[in-house]
Formats: sequence, structure tokens, C-alpha cells
Amino acid sequence: MNPEKTSDKTPPVMDNELDIRGLYRTLWCGKPWIIGIAALFATVALIVSYLVKQEWSAVAITDRPTVNALRGYYSQQQFLRNLDLRALPASANEPLGIAEEAYNEFIMQLASYDTRRDFWLQSDYYKQRQEGVTRADAATLDELINNIKFTPRDDKKTPNDSVKLTAETAADANHLLRQYVAFASQRAASHLNKEIQGTWAARVTSIKAQVKRQETVAEAVYKRELNTLQQALRIAETQGIKRPQTTDTPAEQLPDSDLFLLGKPMLQARLESLQATGPAHDLDYDQNRAMLTTLSVGPVLDEKFQTYRYLRTPEEPVKRDSPRRVFWLILWGAMGALVGAGITLARRPCA
Repeated sequence: MNPEKTSDKTPPVMDNELDIRGLYRTLWCGKPWIIGIAALFATVALIVSYLVKQEWSAVAITDRPTVNALRGYYSQQQFLRNLDLRALPASANEPLGIAEEAYNEFIMQLASYDTRRDFWLQSDYYKQRQEGVTRADAATLDELINNIKFTPRDDKKTPNDSVKLTAETAADANHLLRQYVAFASQRAASHLNKEIQGTWAARVTSIKAQVKRQETVAEAVYKRELNTLQQALRIAETQGIKRPQTTDTPAEQLPDSDLFLLGKPMLQARLESLQATGPAHDLDYDQNRAMLTTLSVGPVLDEKFQTYRYLRTPEEPVKRDSPRRVFWLILWGAMGALVGAGITLARRPCA
């Protein structure tokens, strides 16, 4: 007898097999949930986008001013630098760079924290947003200060300096940025004018000292010559010399100790001539006196000259920085669809 051999031919069961067809049927049956929740999320995002604070940014690009923009400041600074060139001729070939100096001061003010702070403190935009609470107002002011961002020029990336201001409306962003650039320029002009006043006063003091020193030297030389002639005249009178004595040395080259040989009449004439003319001064003294007279008038300052020029004038922005409404609708709509799909899968699939 042969024993019966039995074999289990039942195929194995795959517990981890994904039923793609069933998944699609379940999602299709739950499409009202998916579409509804996606629409709900998108609607909420749309409502929130109208409620949150909007941000619009205006941008300005600046460069060095022209000579016409500097107006009176250029002529005053050029005058002072010409005085330096006269005092130090070795620096005559160095470039003056007056426009560059004015623009550097403007850039310093444009990027300054104090300039941004003072601008907002005097602006109606900040005053309208004050709540009367110290901490809240300080937080608002700090936020506004950070809304002005200066980007310095970089030869490898950005060839020019730029400044960006963010506000709640496009019109405010444009208007406030123009005001801020003008405010920074005015502060720069004020600092440059004060520097001219200080330099001017230093030049006046320096030239006064030179004139005083030249007058002291000339007076000392005058008194020495006067005393020499008086002593020579006294000796000539004592020795009764009434006419020039013959010597091998010309009269103009006689040493002080031998001047009495010129005789009393000539010495008397020289003495009277010296007393009439007084101390003798050189050409530098006359130039310093004339320059001192000019400087005594004081600098003629221009209070409203422009320390920059626009390469990109601020305009009202056409695109809002935040919130980006379309992006929000797509993002939150997609998140709502995912939530709806999760709820559909969590429910019992349709038959």
C-alpha cells in the first residue's frame, strides 16, 4: 500500500500589499470632503491675507552728486583746499574728491541707526501708530527702524549703493523713502557745513598766528636797524664826521660797526627814512593779510545742497512683499486637500 501524499497548494497571503485601485476609489468617493476642506482652508487664508499687515517695499539707488548739486559747498570747500595747496605745494597733484567726500558723508548718514531713528520720530507715519504705551511704542519704533535697509555697493555683486524702505501701502513706501533720502542728505549737508565752519575757523587762527609772527619778526628787525643807525649817528656826531669817509668797502656793504663812516648827514637821512617807512614786510605778509581779510568775512554756507544723485528714483512698487495672496491660496488649499484626504481615508470606504 502506498500512503497518500497531500500537499498544501494554497497561495500565501500578502498582508502588506497596497491596493492602489481601492485607494483611488476611496479618495474619489471622498472628493466632497477633499474639495470642501481645501476650499475652506483657501477661504480662511484669503480672509487672513486681508486682515494681516501688508508690506510694500520701495527701492532707491544713489551715486555721487554732480558739482551743480553741491552748489555753494563745492566753492567753499575748493577755496579751503586751495589754501592747503598754497601751504603744502607737494600735495598739488593729489585729487581733491570733493563730491566723493560729500557722498561718503551722505552714505554714512543713510546707513546710520540714529538717522533712521530720528527720521521716524519726526514722521507722521510713526506718530499715527503710537499707542501711548512706552513698551509698545518702542517696539513699533524698532520695527520701523529695521524696515529701512541699506545695501552698500560691492564691486563683485552690486555696483551701486541702494536703500529699501518697507511700509504698509505702496504710496507710503514711495513717499517715505523719498523723505528719508532727503532727510539723510540734509543731515549730511549739516555735518559738512559744520566741518567747513570748523576748518574755516582753524584757517583764520593759523593765518593770524602767521601774521603775528611776521609782524614780530619785522618789528624786531626794524628796532635793530633803528638802534644801529642811532648808535652810528651818535658816534659820527662825537667824532665830528660830517661827510662820508673814503673806504675800500662800498657804503651798502659796510658792517654795522663802521656805519659812522657814512657821516652825519647820510646817517640822519637814513634814520629819518627808516622812521618814516616803519618795519618792512615781505610779500608773504601782504598775502596773509589779504587772506585774513577775506577769511574774516566767514564762510557763505548753503544749507540745502544735495549730497547725492539718483540712479534709480523711488517709485510706487507694483508687487506686494507680504502677504503673497496667490501663494497663500495655493499653499493652504493644498494643505486643506491633504487634510480632506486624510479624513476620507480615516472613514469607511464606499461600497
